[in-house]
Amino acid sequence: MKSHLVYSTVKIHNHGQIMDDKNSNYSTVTLEDVKKNPIVDAFIKSANDYLGSIGYTEHGIRHVSLVASIAQNILLYLDYPKRIQELAGIAGYMHDIGNVINRRNHGQSAALMAMRLLKDMGTTPEETALIISAIGNHEEEVGDSVNPMAAALILADKSDVHKTRVRNRDVSKYDIHDRVNYAVERSFLRVIKEKRIISLRLTINTQISQVMEYFEIFMYRMLVSRRAASFLDCTFELIINDRKLL
Repeated sequence: MKSHLVYSTVKIHNHGQIMDDKNSNYSTVTLEDVKKNPIVDAFIKSANDYLGSIGYTEHGIRHVSLVASIAQNILLYLDYPKRIQELAGIAGYMHDIGNVINRRNHGQSAALMAMRLLKDMGTTPEETALIISAIGNHEEEVGDSVNPMAAALILADKSDVHKTRVRNRDVSKYDIHDRVNYAVERSFLRVIKEKRIISLRLTINTQISQVMEYFEIFMYRMLVSRRAASFLDCTFELIINDRKLL
């Protein structure tokens, strides 16, 4: 088993398991506090508008709320401490605010923006470090699971594939990304604790997009998801239309 050390006060053992849930360097800032922050709210909404103007799928309140919830639940089902679950949720909610600046390198932009916002809200330096490292590593171009929150965020973010995210209403003008997302009628990320399996289950309408097209554009997402699951001492599997493909 690997042994990780993040700062002098937060010990991480056994593939990222943070053991101390009563750490004196935890604050009382919650995910709900972050959701109520008007600056965070404005950044999410403006970033989503910006992405819409250049043809990207939805990255608004729906997406970040779902990612925050999934990231929390992954660590909940794997018995991580409650405060660590909360930090994963905060990272999930703030992970895309960098898009308000630019789509490129938005993970790094979001991390720097979150650092100032979280400090102003009262998170401790240790908590801030864990959150911004998760945010800064969530993009598939990077995809490094540097701590449990980062691993959970990667898995949560990459699992949100669904037809409701497509904003282009003209089906005749769909590119492959629109077509694949629109074809996904159901997506669900399941944690099977007893077997240490994290399973992404998709239902795809193959009359809209073939399964092979999903792999064509999302293969690297699946690879970073597999690495993230491995960091959490789990196996990642992909099941599409009740067939196991990974």
